[in-house]
Amino acid sequence: MTKKEEQALKRQEKLRLEFLRLEGMLEYEREYGNCGVICGIDEAGRGPLAGPVVAGAVILPSDCKILYLNDSKKLTARRRELLYDEIMEKAVSVGVGVASHERIDEINILQATYEAMRQAVGQLTVKPDVLLNDAVTIPGLSQRQVPIIKGDAKSLSIAAASVIAKVTRDRMMEAMDAKYPGYGFASNKGYGSAAHIAAIKKLGPCEIHRRTFIRNFVKEAPEDAE
Repeated sequence: MTKKEEQALKRQEKLRLEFLRLEGMLEYEREYGNCGVICGIDEAGRGPLAGPVVAGAVILPSDCKILYLNDSKKLTARRRELLYDEIMEKAVSVGVGVASHERIDEINILQATYEAMRQAVGQLTVKPDVLLNDAVTIPGLSQRQVPIIKGDAKSLSIAAASVIAKVTRDRMMEAMDAKYPGYGFASNKGYGSAAHIAAIKKLGPCEIHRRTFIRNFVKEAPEDAE
């Protein structure tokens, strides 16, 4: 066997394993497929010190397979961008919800996340019957909900929602980098890297910092913020 033939076989085997992985990620979609339209929901940005939390809601066609789609945290930025475009092209419907840094400080990150998720579902052009959620049950929604621990790595619909949420939020934070220079938002996306924390201590917080998240770093952060 020539080297070229060996390489071709390796590519075929890699592709075979990828299709097997995708089959496994359709387990929940098939389990609840007879219950109606299925929607995956996930968020990005619960942990950062700055910026919004963003939720994605995605309805994929039945038995949809998008190669290399996975938990957004396991993907490179370039791969996420490519998958974002493919999801937007193939999805039956996509919704995005955003809760601002002010809203996070006002009602806390968990409630703000729920709010963004409800917004995302409300933006869908097709009403879902079953919501596959990454680990949570969202208050205030009438649909049947299936919380799945680490769902973004187990359900293709949730993985798609995680990519939509992550890419949307990353783009927002990259835009904020030009408006608020010095904090490295284009690279850290608002997360608490050592360089970001050092910048907060040196420059003080900017408009989009979550005051309830930075109390340990900035004395000026209000003590009674909720």
